[in-house]
Amino acid sequence: MTEQASTRVLIVDDDQPMRAFVRRNLEAREYRVTEAANGLEALAFLHHETFDIVVLDIMMPHLDGYETCRRLRQFSDVPVVVLTAMGDERDIVAALDCGADDCLTKPFGVDELLARLRSLLRRSQRSGAVIAGEVVNIGELRIDLDSNRTWVGETEIDLTRTERSVLRLYAQNLGKTVSHSQVLQSVWGAGYESETHYVRIYLSRIRNKLESGETSYFTNEHGLGYRLG
Repeated sequence: MTEQASTRVLIVDDDQPMRAFVRRNLEAREYRVTEAANGLEALAFLHHETFDIVVLDIMMPHLDGYETCRRLRQFSDVPVVVLTAMGDERDIVAALDCGADDCLTKPFGVDELLARLRSLLRRSQRSGAVIAGEVVNIGELRIDLDSNRTWVGETEIDLTRTERSVLRLYAQNLGKTVSHSQVLQSVWGAGYESETHYVRIYLSRIRNKLESGETSYFTNEHGLGYRLG
């Protein structure tokens, strides 16, 4: 049995031919595929079943992909790759802001879809890895690399899987400037070198959760990257 044979994928798209296209190509590689024709159906599946990854279309009636992803993130950190026919950076930013992990613009090739899925699955697996005994403390901020948990003071911060991966990289390079290309390579992998807006979006989300008032844990080294601590 291949690794894909145990990987469960939920395809969410109101376009039946598109669902059939994705399903056919994934099942040919032995992925286990479930289809949902709209966001509400997808959320029902996700509340009762476990999936390894979700392929989610944006433009759907009744409940679009943005709102579906927002609701999904209230109870799950399953990796989500969003499909968009628009491809404008604003649409991609909106999808990432809603909690998506990656975006793919229609029309897309099978090889690109498969590469994106493999990348997300690898990141998901890496996020479970631990480095025993490492705790980073910066003022009120405490990042436990052993458990992948983060606190500000006594309050534990709820971070998504990708946010944890991004923060972990900065914590492992405490006091060092980490370039956008380093973040993209480490968290998203090869093929994402030009997606610098991913870093901006995720750092903004992380900082909004960790920083308040006069407290700032990250420093922007203009033209170079960001530094934690």
